[in-house]
Amino acid sequence: MKILPDTSAVIDGRVSERVDDGSYDGATVYVPEAVVGELESQANDGHDTGWDGLSELQRLADLADAGDIALEYVGRRPTAQEQRASYEGDIDALIRDLAAEHGATLLTSDAVQAEVARAKQVDVEFVEARVRGSGDLIIEEFFDDETMSVHLKTDTRPKAKRGALGDMHYETIRDEVSDEATMKAWADDIVNSARSSPDGFIELDEPGMKIVQFRDYRIAVAHPPFADGVEITAVRPIAKTDLDDYEFADELRSRLKERQRGVLISGSPGAGKSTFAQAVAEFLNESDYAVKTMEKPRDLQVGPEITQYTALDGEMEKTADSLLLVRPDYTIYDEVRKTNDFSVFADMRLAGVGMVGVVHATRGIDALQRLVGRVELGMIPQVVDTVVYIEAGKVHTVYDVTTEVKVPEGLTAEDLARPVIQVTDFETGRPEYEIYTFNRQVVTVPLSDGNADESGVDRLARQEIEREIRSIARGHVDVQLEGGNRAVVYVDDDDISYVIGKGGGRISDVEDRLGIDIDVRTHDEKPAGSSSNSSPSSGGPVEGTVVTPEVTSRHVVIRMDEHVGETVEVRADGDYLFTATVGRGGDIQVSRGSAIADELEQAIDRKQRITVVSA
Repeated sequence: MKILPDTSAVIDGRVSERVDDGSYDGATVYVPEAVVGELESQANDGHDTGWDGLSELQRLADLADAGDIALEYVGRRPTAQEQRASYEGDIDALIRDLAAEHGATLLTSDAVQAEVARAKQVDVEFVEARVRGSGDLIIEEFFDDETMSVHLKTDTRPKAKRGALGDMHYETIRDEVSDEATMKAWADDIVNSARSSPDGFIELDEPGMKIVQFRDYRIAVAHPPFADGVEITAVRPIAKTDLDDYEFADELRSRLKERQRGVLISGSPGAGKSTFAQAVAEFLNESDYAVKTMEKPRDLQVGPEITQYTALDGEMEKTADSLLLVRPDYTIYDEVRKTNDFSVFADMRLAGVGMVGVVHATRGIDALQRLVGRVELGMIPQVVDTVVYIEAGKVHTVYDVTTEVKVPEGLTAEDLARPVIQVTDFETGRPEYEIYTFNRQVVTVPLSDGNADESGVDRLARQEIEREIRSIARGHVDVQLEGGNRAVVYVDDDDISYVIGKGGGRISDVEDRLGIDIDVRTHDEKPAGSSSNSSPSSGGPVEGTVVTPEVTSRHVVIRMDEHVGETVEVRADGDYLFTATVGRGGDIQVSRGSAIADELEQAIDRKQRITVVSA
């Protein structure tokens, strides 16, 4: 008897199994070098199937030493190109040819391989693939009704996040430390069960990291060298809500049903954004809208009528292209995080698809600001007209986003009229923010209620005046506002004539550009007891990491070695400056001469505290 197993049969241990039960006693077993190459490649990539197959080859060698079978390795090792094209059947073809050449029966657990072999008149023995894993979630015992996530790692005690939305506690749930053997057994069972069960699938399979979706659990399984130990993080939703469970439910229903809209659902991690997004998706589906989702990984708990799409070939742009052919009424995009995500979101919205995006943000306005620089300013209200901010599982704030050509609040000159994005509180109808271009930069100005010492518009005007004067003066510049359209600028004695210019021409040009009357004086003329609006930071509580930017000839550089790849916000004395992604070199580089760099350099000159906060 001559037997030639393919990779699937070797991985499942079917040859040694048949030798043990006497079916292959005394048989000659031909093992293709192509099978050895596939197993070695899988093992090098950290796949358990590769190691299982290599263990089977060792068992066959022991059986050959005992005289139970004759073992021979045949054929050639596949090329690197053939290995890469294995999914196209190149290696399977090599194995079939070897079976025909040696007059051996092909043993396989691959149904396609078996059918092709029969068509080629090769003798075939087909056996069902072995079910790997328990078929259930082995770590489900760690969950109770209030557990949102379980965190397991080699040589540590199991922990979990438990509680209600907005009131989660990270706590130890078992005193016994998880050893490496136990962690590997759990990890293997989770992955294998997801492969074999109709309730699960592998969302991501990379060396060192696998993302598994098993029923309503999303499980990340990390291995060295990607992680410093075997780690399993399992997350599941602890609540499924209806839109009626939230404040402004009637108003939001009317708004969403009125027409396709662009909605950003924002909030901090764990605030309940995805839970609210699920409620919106179910409501839209019940309201006779065709609803789809774009997720990576797919973990929104929605009904079967809502098809959940992931990144096609690893790219959400391809998913978007496919969805535009499907033409859904609404698409739920979870999560919109990187610049590419915002571009895809905007393209689909401008194509007429209603879009609901989930965004990490610590304030409602921060979600909208993340579109600035990624979407043309004038198009933002067409991309996003509603922002919902979720806090502790509840709707905290809803913003209505519109655009209007007007003079921004706090400015008076009619020739300063421009397109202004107005962000209005949905409940009160009161304008909260304005976003517009001012002196070649995009600014977000909070509209003061009159209680603050300096409104957002005042601060903006002061900064712009200071920017203009600093481009002329060589020494220290101090600006104080006097009313909505007048300011006093204090400069060094040596600078005053240069700032005013011949016949007052230079300062008149600045006044015309800014629409503000400016009185230029020396520092000695400053009234006693008056304070500078450009004073250094007061040293109050700090949010985020305090950094010291480095100004080079071409860039302003902020070092963030511990945050490579993260999206962060850069702030000055707590005021938002811009959003950036930390590069591979561990730094943020802003080209000098840009509006962002100018604002950052001014903050440095004013000795403001520069901080970086995770976006």
